[in-house]
Amino acid sequence: MTLSATQPPASPAAPARPRWWRRPWVAPLMVVAAAFLAFSLPPYLSLDPSQSRVPAPDFFPPHFVVLSLHVVFGSVAMITCCLQIWPWFRARHPRAHRWIGRVYVFGGCLPSGVMGLVVGVATPWGPVTMVSNVLLALLWLGCTFAGWRMARQRRFVDHRRWMVRSFALTMSIITNRLYGVMLVVLFMPQSETAFGGDEAAMGSTVAALSAWLGWVLPLLLAEWWLERGDAAKRRRLARRHAAATPVTADLRTPQG
Repeated sequence: MTLSATQPPASPAAPARPRWWRRPWVAPLMVVAAAFLAFSLPPYLSLDPSQSRVPAPDFFPPHFVVLSLHVVFGSVAMITCCLQIWPWFRARHPRAHRWIGRVYVFGGCLPSGVMGLVVGVATPWGPVTMVSNVLLALLWLGCTFAGWRMARQRRFVDHRRWMVRSFALTMSIITNRLYGVMLVVLFMPQSETAFGGDEAAMGSTVAALSAWLGWVLPLLLAEWWLERGDAAKRRRLARRHAAATPVTADLRTPQG
């Protein structure tokens, strides 16, 4: 006699979501962004071109005005971005998330990206920096607009992916400045030998390297993070599929 028993799998317990205070990256990110803005924003709110940290090229007189608008709109993007990536805030306040998202896109990234495109073309730091700045502005505009379109089409998985890339490019200005400081410290002892004492040549080299490293590395890190999350999701789905597969046991009695 053969008995077939199908045992329904036990439903796995859903993993508990960590509390907001257990997400160690949210609060430090806000602190870093606030400190960066407190240092970077005041010179461009003064309306005094002499306080600009980027020298204005002679061929583009409105450089300071465009740069100031780029910085102000970029500050809006950084502030709103910190709230948009906060999982607790998104879950508890979805309506506010949508409205702040609109401010992030139309009051921050898009106008700042357009101004950044103009400033990037008119950079005084040479063609290598110009290519980096223009490419950064185009990618920032493209990723942000793609994320907004995905949300409008209710394709929220794709929306999240594009907004992660937009976030990485928004915050890349911070890493740009960090690399700039580190490169100045690295090159300063070699200024007489490697650059012949030419401070302008060293400045252009530092600007070019920090411009490329500032956004390329964060974007690569964002892509790695997305792929890592996708791989973990595939593993979870595979485990659930394996757990949901019926288990059949054959019990056979000896034939006399």
